[in-house]
Amino acid sequence: MPEGHSVHRIARQFRQNFQGHRVRVSSPQGRFAEGAAILDGRTVTDVKAVGKQMFIDFDDSVWLRVHLGMYGAWDFAGEITSDATIASANGRMGHTNQRGTDLGAAILDDAGENSLSSIGAPRKTRVRMSEQTKGLAGDEWDTFPPEPVGAVRVRLLTDAAVADLRGPTACEVIDDARVGAVIAKLGPDPLLDDSQDAEDRFTAVVRKKPTPIGLLLMDQTVVSGIGNVYRAELLFRARQNPHTPGRDVPEEVVRGIWRDWVRLLAIGVETGQMMTMDDLDPEAYRMAMASRDDRHWVYHRAGLPCRVCGTAIVVEEVATRKLYWCPSCQA
Repeated sequence: MPEGHSVHRIARQFRQNFQGHRVRVSSPQGRFAEGAAILDGRTVTDVKAVGKQMFIDFDDSVWLRVHLGMYGAWDFAGEITSDATIASANGRMGHTNQRGTDLGAAILDDAGENSLSSIGAPRKTRVRMSEQTKGLAGDEWDTFPPEPVGAVRVRLLTDAAVADLRGPTACEVIDDARVGAVIAKLGPDPLLDDSQDAEDRFTAVVRKKPTPIGLLLMDQTVVSGIGNVYRAELLFRARQNPHTPGRDVPEEVVRGIWRDWVRLLAIGVETGQMMTMDDLDPEAYRMAMASRDDRHWVYHRAGLPCRVCGTAIVVEEVATRKLYWCPSCQA
């Protein structure tokens, strides 16, 4: 499932390429025909991401709410450009590691996780490069817009860009009141609010719950945006047993998890990848950015030795999701 960093990148890409444009909206698959008819011909005025949900605001306060879920993805084609607001301090996107070391050209990973052309469930798509994105790989196509491929729930089209949505869990037209009601049920999102109040809210909720901390971090009413990868990595980085009830986790540990989430989410949005290892030298950083196997402490490492203590990493199924952790470091 796409985690919070991916949804924020999608929102920023929409703001860069669709906001301010009158959009033609259709449902090639046919399952969203009524909603598409309502949105067709309107102008995109704003785009918001909160955790794993995205809200596209059209004129007259009509919104499209999208939750990608396990299998959803947005595929982009046309003159798609990167968003300058997610550039690093040197003005280029995803070119620095956690310590600020300039690492040269952006590194594309082997699964396309930081792709500008498809964000969500991995797939190959077609992008004609603009000057800003020249040098990234993409398939060529002869006419614009390219024909929809597969079961496209929604297509948003401007004169220069197209976005196709496939496989979402939620896709609906809603009004201002409904947007407010959905957001009100969500936990704090550090990219929208990394204030002391947000930290206090997260800490208070966690520390009154008997639910295991490993489940609380996945609960979007507790904190927005954390999925299976970030859950495993945050708990390992905190050396916290995932089965400990939230109310029994020391306050300083809960606060530390929040602050670490603030940091890791920002890195994820900047690089497009869930980078969770620290203090890598430039060569190790390039390897980690290019391959998920070199990027995480415990996620997807079942049976492999812990990078810290050598104990075999355990994987369990908890609430239908796989939980990876070290039974020694996180005892």
